Amino acid sequence: MSDSQKKNLDGELFEKIVVNGANNLKANIKIVNDLNVFPIPDGDTGDNMFMTISGGLGGLKAVKENSLHKKAKALADGMLLNARGNSGVILSQLFAGLAKGFAHEEFANIKEFADALKEGVKQAYASVVQPVEGTMLTVAREAAEFAAKNSTNDNTIDEFFEIFVDEMQKSLERTPDLLTVLKEAGVIDSGGAGLLYIIEGMKNAIEGEFVDSDIAVTEDEKSVDFSKFNEDSVMTFGYCTECLLQLQTSKTDVNAFDVQTIIDYLNTLGDSIVAFKTGTIIKIHVHTLTPHKVLEFCQQYGEFLTIKIENMTLQHSEVKENKKPAHDFEIKMPAKQRAHKKFGVVTVATGKGLIDTFTEFGADVVIDGGQGNNPSIENFIEAFDTANCDVIFVLPNNGNIIMAAKQAAEMYDKAKINVIETKNFGQAYSILSMLDFSSDDEQEILQRMKNDMQGVITGMITPSIRSAVIDGVNIEKGNYIGFIDKKMLVSNVSKTGTFEDLMDKLCTEDKGFVIAVYGETITQEEKAKTAELVAEKYPHVEFYELDGGQDVYDYILIIE
Repeated sequence: MSDSQKKNLDGELFEKIVVNGANNLKANIKIVNDLNVFPIPDGDTGDNMFMTISGGLGGLKAVKENSLHKKAKALADGMLLNARGNSGVILSQLFAGLAKGFAHEEFANIKEFADALKEGVKQAYASVVQPVEGTMLTVAREAAEFAAKNSTNDNTIDEFFEIFVDEMQKSLERTPDLLTVLKEAGVIDSGGAGLLYIIEGMKNAIEGEFVDSDIAVTEDEKSVDFSKFNEDSVMTFGYCTECLLQLQTSKTDVNAFDVQTIIDYLNTLGDSIVAFKTGTIIKIHVHTLTPHKVLEFCQQYGEFLTIKIENMTLQHSEVKENKKPAHDFEIKMPAKQRAHKKFGVVTVATGKGLIDTFTEFGADVVIDGGQGNNPSIENFIEAFDTANCDVIFVLPNNGNIIMAAKQAAEMYDKAKINVIETKNFGQAYSILSMLDFSSDDEQEILQRMKNDMQGVITGMITPSIRSAVIDGVNIEKGNYIGFIDKKMLVSNVSKTGTFEDLMDKLCTEDKGFVIAVYGETITQEEKAKTAELVAEKYPHVEFYELDGGQDVYDYILIIE
């Protein structure tokens, strides 16, 4: 029987269609990214969704049994750790709910499949504090409800997907009617589009149409320069060793197992150690000269789902040559785990200048990421481990990162995590510049941080990637735009002209403190012109300049 004639979904077919769904999304990432409401070069919805779903494929493929519920759970667990951005977190919750709906099922008929999809939608909605209609949530819900209502167990899997995809397409086309910002920008919802590409890829696989895309090997892995380590080289930096260890009941008490057992042993072999337990799976990272000892020790307690060992001499050479690939997240941390303390701060920043500034202000861990480059839930968990504190205050500094930070906080049980909903670098700058733990009181510190971020205005300037009219501002493609949060304020043909226009909008008489954070594209001439402009037009303000080095925004203005 061909896949298109089947009436039941088993584990093998589930794996086949999910892989093709991920491949189809990958093939259309740019289309999804470009569906950005704001016409700025930071569209990353497609990247976030792809990295989320591809992060679960290793665990999915590692399950050798033809078991629908085991494969779906392995996929969902991996997606959760790799989820990034609001769209990625929502996508991970959709598949987590789907796995929950398949609980204990070796295969599912059409009705059971439809019910599992509705369970996925339910969990996705529950993951969002204030669900908004006209987003991928709506697309998923309307399609799942329609497919459940208009299909029976007499339908084939192929026929079910025909119904499901057709309604998903119609729902996506309706999103601008439900969300004003989409209609104003002239786009459909990007998350909904990403979801449609996944589901279309799944449908195509059932019909025997496969996307030719090897997602197991990334472009960065293909381009490793092996000449950097030859027969005359000396191993200096060791191996970056990472693995997912599935604890086994035949080897240990999986529920009572203390991950500190592994951490203590890894400390005898290397540094940059991260190890944490999620359910019965342990994520391990260590830099060591003897990776085989890591594997031998860990295998006493379970079996590996994934293993990655990389020669750090090759990595070190690439860093020296500034070949850091996009979305290669780094955590600014010491070689050895830092001494344990009561309070700490984990934050997110992009650009060497901003990262260094936040570190100097007292941030314990700075995750290198931000707009267009969102860290995952796993990145946050690793940062919490690195901070090594009883109480951790988290500053995400971007509305698209808050969900991942909060999900990580819920999963982490070795410290009390407080996520402060900072949406830009200005709010984090204000908090960190006045960082004070002297009261030794968690709630008092938390409230002070929230108070410190009030009143600060953060303006941003970047080129527009398309023409549009937003908030009454007429924007031409290629011009520079200035805005705060998601409120468009000005547009001008030049960077410094946009800076001046934005200052005119934001720098009122009661604002006496301005920091211009320069992006990596700002020239010395433009810096001089900026300082001259402020001195002439705004003599009452204290003006400071910071070479942030950020890539998306030419200017970040912090005004208090």
